[in-house]
Amino acid sequence: MNETFRPRPQSGWRLTQTGGGRLVLTPEGMRFVVAGATARRYANAQIDDYTGLPRHRFPWRAPLRLTVVARMGTSVRGTAGFGFWNAPISPVGKVLPVLPAAIWFFYASPPANMPLAYGVPGFGWKVATIDATTRRALRWAPVAPLVMLANRLPGIYECLWHRVQRALSVSEALIPPPDDTFRTFTLEWLTGGARFLIDGQVVHETDCAPRGRLGFVAWVDNQWLIATPRGEFGWGLLDVPGAQWMEIAQVRIEK
Repeated sequence: MNETFRPRPQSGWRLTQTGGGRLVLTPEGMRFVVAGATARRYANAQIDDYTGLPRHRFPWRAPLRLTVVARMGTSVRGTAGFGFWNAPISPVGKVLPVLPAAIWFFYASPPANMPLAYGVPGFGWKVATIDATTRRALRWAPVAPLVMLANRLPGIYECLWHRVQRALSVSEALIPPPDDTFRTFTLEWLTGGARFLIDGQVVHETDCAPRGRLGFVAWVDNQWLIATPRGEFGWGLLDVPGAQWMEIAQVRIEK
């Protein structure tokens, strides 16, 4: 699959423009814009290839290579990114929630805080993998409340969370924040791991990766989320008084 959005997007996309979210065709590609949003309403500009499909029919699984040519025009209040996930939740409540699986380039602004990889901040631009749907991950479910309590003790947290993180196939690394220059973001999703590159330079390599079927998504919105190993959870929306945007010139997926 090779998408350049010129002269128009291919027919396989589901285009979402919610609240103050807009998808705008430009000479370079597709611009994902959120403008004039308020904390009273969810705003989202998104494309995906899975909406309406049952999760077992999502289009993609390892091994494959994703290449996205993209830039960011402004700082984002909310979340943004591109990659693959199993759409475990929806702010508009149209899907049955499930445990998450994802492999992607992901951004979250404060007050978001999701420090799922030990030693990696819970906000900012990062590359990330997670798969909480496997049997190895589900073994931790019965003791999850005890794990979150134990993680509040510094000495136990470091030792225990490394084991949980491994079971959940969590691997993350911060990356330089994208700017208004187009850059090439590459994700190699392998059967036994993953590799992330920016302009041909490896920024993260791991033996963690999701195992099931996922869908492609690219988006900019105005939400924040909190989910920490210590049992802190939260969700909300942010005001976006001006306009924030991400622009994608190409999406290529090769199997």
